[in-house]
Amino acid sequence: MAKMTLEEKVGQMVQHSGAEEITGTVVKDINYKIDRIKKGLVGSMLNVTSMKKIREFQELAVNHSRLGIPMIFAYDVIHGYKTMFPIPLGETASWDMNVLEAGARVAAKEASATGLHWTFAPMMDMMRDARWGRVMEGAGEDVFLNVKAAVARIKGFQGDDLSRTDTIAACAKHFAGYGFAEAGREYNTTEIGNVTLHNQVLPPFKAAVKAGVATFMNGFNELNGTPVTANKYLQRDLLKGEWNFDGLVVSDWGSIVELKNHGVAKDEVQAAELAVKAGSDMDMEGFSYELGLVDLVQSGRVEEALIDDACRRILKLKFQLGLFDDPFKYCDKEREKTEILSKENLAIARDAARKSIVLLKNENNLLPIKPDVKTIAVIGPFANDKNSPLGSWRAQAIPNSAVSLLEGIQNAVSENVEVLYAKGVDASRGIREFIYEIEVNKTDFSGIEAAVEIVEKADVVLLAIGEDCFESGEGRSKVDINLAAPQQALFDAIQAANKNTVVVLSNGRPMPITNLAENATTILETWHLGSESGNAIADVIFGKYNPSGKLPMSFPRHGGQCPIYYNRKNTGRPWNRGDVFWSHYTDELNTALYPFGFGLSYTTFEYNNLKLDKSTMNIGESLTVSVDVKNTGNVDGEEVVQLYIRDLVAIVTRPIKELKGFEKVLIKAGETKTVTFQLSNDELGFYDYNGKYVVESGDFKIFVGGNSEDLLEADFELS
Repeated sequence: MAKMTLEEKVGQMVQHSGAEEITGTVVKDINYKIDRIKKGLVGSMLNVTSMKKIREFQELAVNHSRLGIPMIFAYDVIHGYKTMFPIPLGETASWDMNVLEAGARVAAKEASATGLHWTFAPMMDMMRDARWGRVMEGAGEDVFLNVKAAVARIKGFQGDDLSRTDTIAACAKHFAGYGFAEAGREYNTTEIGNVTLHNQVLPPFKAAVKAGVATFMNGFNELNGTPVTANKYLQRDLLKGEWNFDGLVVSDWGSIVELKNHGVAKDEVQAAELAVKAGSDMDMEGFSYELGLVDLVQSGRVEEALIDDACRRILKLKFQLGLFDDPFKYCDKEREKTEILSKENLAIARDAARKSIVLLKNENNLLPIKPDVKTIAVIGPFANDKNSPLGSWRAQAIPNSAVSLLEGIQNAVSENVEVLYAKGVDASRGIREFIYEIEVNKTDFSGIEAAVEIVEKADVVLLAIGEDCFESGEGRSKVDINLAAPQQALFDAIQAANKNTVVVLSNGRPMPITNLAENATTILETWHLGSESGNAIADVIFGKYNPSGKLPMSFPRHGGQCPIYYNRKNTGRPWNRGDVFWSHYTDELNTALYPFGFGLSYTTFEYNNLKLDKSTMNIGESLTVSVDVKNTGNVDGEEVVQLYIRDLVAIVTRPIKELKGFEKVLIKAGETKTVTFQLSNDELGFYDYNGKYVVESGDFKIFVGGNSEDLLEADFELS
């Protein structure tokens, strides 16, 4: 740094897009960017997605600039690079942190094999509103599960040594509160009280710091009237101060220059001043830092020490990645040949996909399909779809490369089984160009009659309906999250024609499928499962894998319930006293259609003998909770045993339930296993309205069961 000019230090704080892919408006042409790279005035690039291009841009920086400082190359590697894994919400439904870590590990290997160094993942925003399209990118509505998922994915991306060429730097995003967008509308204002901020929003980020995450990203939202990109409390006081985070903070796409739109900056220069003072180290495709920071320092409005701090953090990551030793060390053609879409990677993706499937209903044990079945009809707009299973935020996935449901069934059956197919209805009318915006088919019902004729001949029907993958994701918030009318009509007709119908639901968000829940025989929630989707679904349908997934997010009965979440507050009027004056709807139940943590199996589990090792526990001690779980069915199965608590009286209102432990256990048919949990100050305390962690004496309830509603209860006192 002693060798660097002020301009060169500011240059390290600039990140430009290669314009191969964009998540916002490109405002400068590539020649402008190339000129600045050659002058050593760009520290990082994103959206450069081929080894050839990465090497070309890196050579410009290393061979043409005065100091030859290498750039960091970043990309949105969200749930795979070319081998696609389930969307993060779906993958979290596995409740298996080894699955999440393995998926991130494969993604890191593939991305780094093409020359990339840094991913903008994992997203650890708390999410309670299914209307928000970006719920597909997160880990659901519960903070405890979010913490576990965040740490697992960071470990998968980064390993234990960032200098290894098969790891990439992870990014904790979006700091903080982005997932609480009002009305579930992307980029909207957020309003979060301090208790919610410290107890629900911040814990995954704090855990990310402890896990050694290399970078943070701020967001598009505001917090307490200040956009988070310019929020000094969040970035300097809390993150870099109290939490002692020593990595770098990058803005989201253009979020610094957007301070003008928020109305807190009059121009790009003032936006740069606010952001750098608040602790934003790198400007992603916003052009404010390169336009304003040098003059701001020279005029005395910004201390050069702030520039030095940001530059040092950026250079540190480059040293950690080993780029000063060899700027081209990640550009390895041999690794690219062996790592990308390998058989091993696809096998890991298939295992993750089948573990992410949630069985919501299985009337008359229609699944698994019996061995003597002769004819299977595979129906629906997603039955032979090889593109939608890849999901939104698909990195460099090859379009139409996923195994479709139809292909998966064909791969799984013998030549003696006849597989019939009909599309029934279209899911969409087409794609509008800018970042694949789907125009949903809401009016064309043609094809239903032909599909009915086919299902009348079948022993079993697999009906693939739901949402196209581009109906969810960034910028894809929806008011109407119901099943589209033509698909609902297709279900009604097919179910009436053949009761042996399995609904195979593919979607990127919880949907209010009340009609399906009431009338379908069987429902499989399959999300968007990635490259091996069809094979994974077939594994579950034919009983090669007993479904073990549990919902990471509540399914509403009606979109009007959103946001809906299990860990709600009790309110002062929580129950019906026989009159209208209590907290309820007059036209719908309060409860979720399918609650958080819910998921069935091909076997059944019975919970008994909930025990606490003491009825009174002193603060600072630990409490042992145990429960017996018996597999009462005829097949082996995995059960996610869940532990919740309720603090009955506290200085701030507490949720009616909070997840504080879970264990995924394999229990053989007829076997009983005792599952044990430990509770301590870490689980029993909370943050007060000043952000201080407190543990209070008083009465607590313990709940243990297979979902957030069906639970055994016990009581203890914290003394």
